[in-house]
Amino acid sequence: MVNSTCAFPRLLHIDASPRGDRSHSRRLTREFVEAWKKTHSTATVTYRDIGRNPIPHVTEDWIAAAFTPSEKLLHQMQSALHLSDELVDEFLAADIYVMGVPMYNWSVTSGFKAYIDNIVRINRTWAYIPDENPEFPYKPLVHGKKMFVIASRGDGGFAPGERNHQRDFQTPLIKEAFGMLGVTDITFITVENDEYGGQKLADSIASARTQIAELISV
Repeated sequence: MVNSTCAFPRLLHIDASPRGDRSHSRRLTREFVEAWKKTHSTATVTYRDIGRNPIPHVTEDWIAAAFTPSEKLLHQMQSALHLSDELVDEFLAADIYVMGVPMYNWSVTSGFKAYIDNIVRINRTWAYIPDENPEFPYKPLVHGKKMFVIASRGDGGFAPGERNHQRDFQTPLIKEAFGMLGVTDITFITVENDEYGGQKLADSIASARTQIAELISV
């Protein structure tokens, strides 16, 4: 279900594929967002292309700044967190996320992992409160969001019980990383068999488009 209860819903659209026109995830996130906008005339859409404009990986300076109380941040520390702050602000402002994430070597792209690392921020998207739960002292700070992940894969058979299910580190990583922040309402729309092409790929794309249409119409 895609409909938002907000009068002016805000959608954050992210593409993580380095590919251009050959990217299935890009094409389908675009189709998803265009269809969604037709039923949400008051919507605001923020777009970030982290596949073609990569997010830098975290550095030692970034880590030092992220774990320094805001009132003690030095100017150079603030500079190290500038882009991360921008990404977190975008993430927190949105009601709905639509993310195109190709599978690379059984997991996500390094660029998408860098994005995750930049928005998993203590006291902004999660808090460390060991007194509440010593076994899992991480408290989510992001609530009431919906996420739609269009995941493209070169091979097929990643569903439970199928031949590649145990090799799917993409789905559990996304669920765990964003679930830690409080985003647990996540729907996956998959396109598989890119390496095979032909009818296998065509059927997978058609199935993904049918799923998108059903989600938009609810």
